[in-house]
Amino acid sequence: MFVGDSMTVGSAGDYTWRYRMWQHLNASYGGPYRIVGPRRELYDPAADAAGSLDYGDPGFPERARAHLAGWGEGWLHMAPLIAEAVRKGKADTLLVSLGLIDLGFYTNAEQTADNVRRFLAEARTANPRIRAVLMPVLHNVRAMAEPDFAAEVERFNELLGKIVADLAEPASPLLLASPPEGWDTHRDTYDGTHPSAAGEHRIAAAFADAMHQAWDVGGPYEG
Repeated sequence: MFVGDSMTVGSAGDYTWRYRMWQHLNASYGGPYRIVGPRRELYDPAADAAGSLDYGDPGFPERARAHLAGWGEGWLHMAPLIAEAVRKGKADTLLVSLGLIDLGFYTNAEQTADNVRRFLAEARTANPRIRAVLMPVLHNVRAMAEPDFAAEVERFNELLGKIVADLAEPASPLLLASPPEGWDTHRDTYDGTHPSAAGEHRIAAAFADAMHQAWDVGGPYEG
């Protein structure tokens, strides 16, 4: 299950990094798998709401579009939703990219970290053997322009690493993904935050390589 904010849900016309991961798994994963989640839509800027199915590739199958991601949603919003989503989807693996919206509008680093712990606890109530890969918050244009915000992002990322170390269990492993290699805000986003095609590949690669290296899932990303 893909869990995320606007960088994960994508906007009308986007391919999304979820699509890039689906392509990667089709090419490299040797067994059957399902992508699960309660939502299918992209964000529709014209309506200022979720509801678009206008993916960059119209051949992206409906069954693979599943996710739990939302424009303007963060750890704060997903923690109350994750248990039901895991239970209904029978998810066993979460790929999570959250935090920027929390730090930007709702909570400081410590409060956001508390919501990460709540999220993981809730997910484990639905599946005690759930495993998860967590992406650090990537610096965006605001972090580049505002040193205080950049410091808050770095503080949260430090706390996220500690959470992974503290809460990882043999039966329910957690991974902290490495930030996408060579991430460049100018090249890898189209507006300073949301991923361009190049950024989509880099985010998918960070998740794919973490799963391959730690769990031998799929192969190295070659998208």
